[in-house]
Amino acid sequence: MLPIKIKGTGIYAPGEAICNEELKRLTGIDFDAEKTENKLGIYRRHIARLRGVNESTADFASKAAEAAISDAGISAKDIGLIIVATDTPEFVSPSTAILVQGRLQGQEKYTASFDVNASCASFTIALDLAAHQLSSRSDLKYALVVGVYNMPAFIRADDAFGWSIFADGAGAFVLEKMDNTSGGYLGGVQLTDGTQWDFIGIYAGGSRNQITHEMLERGQYGLQNLKPLPGDRNVRLWPMIAQSIFEKYGMKASDIDHFLFTQINRSVIEKVMVELGEPMTKTTCIMQDYGYTGSGCIPMAFHIAVQQGKIKRGHRVMMIASGAGLAVGGNVLIY
Repeated sequence: MLPIKIKGTGIYAPGEAICNEELKRLTGIDFDAEKTENKLGIYRRHIARLRGVNESTADFASKAAEAAISDAGISAKDIGLIIVATDTPEFVSPSTAILVQGRLQGQEKYTASFDVNASCASFTIALDLAAHQLSSRSDLKYALVVGVYNMPAFIRADDAFGWSIFADGAGAFVLEKMDNTSGGYLGGVQLTDGTQWDFIGIYAGGSRNQITHEMLERGQYGLQNLKPLPGDRNVRLWPMIAQSIFEKYGMKASDIDHFLFTQINRSVIEKVMVELGEPMTKTTCIMQDYGYTGSGCIPMAFHIAVQQGKIKRGHRVMMIASGAGLAVGGNVLIY
């Protein structure tokens, strides 16, 4: 176990929440609101673009980070490592983490700042990286890990699926290296299947597909669904990742006090909890209020579970996230 403690958490979502009926009016698109609510569990979400809020990824990340730093009771200048986990960065380059460092610390500093992009599994992987780097470097005391999502910035006007699912938001952890082992980071696992790269993603704007007038006219930009995703993917993968963690760290499902999963489909989380043999009271769902916030959803759900008293100091918490590509990450820690 690494002597790493979550010292503070914070979240941010822009503007007033938008319900499904208002979303239809604001976008001019139609979708099955009953299915979105009853199966996916999504009733409301926050979208800066639709509220006329002039904010984007770096803004969301910075505000969630500021809230976490305040919760931790430290100065931003105490932080020596900043990782922003996202697949919707402010720019292709420089990294969003560099922008966040500039806003938080306001000067040249011996701070490591970089992004992690493993689609919606980014936060779980960034957390694992941060915990290991923090524990192995004598010059580091605090690290900041931010999961942030701004997929609505990439949704085309006629994409009913995209508008009904995706939302803006960010969650942040301040990690502290402890002198003792009260609380700690047990570890994580990661899984990748890069043969699934062409299912869903943002394929224009990189070095392979530079944006041209012709691409815009063909609608080959922004979020694109190229192939249908396997319907049972997360129901299969999440218990498999959990079992891998159990075996790696000598645990079983009943040893975990709280589970957190990618917040894209409540019915899938219900099926996974049945598969794990654990009650829904041992997990937290936030998609009803925040929609699907990608790499932001795990730290956002964690923060809310702490606020609600569902995660308390000393609890063992497992987090599992999956995203396009395919990438999956899992962590287990003592809060």
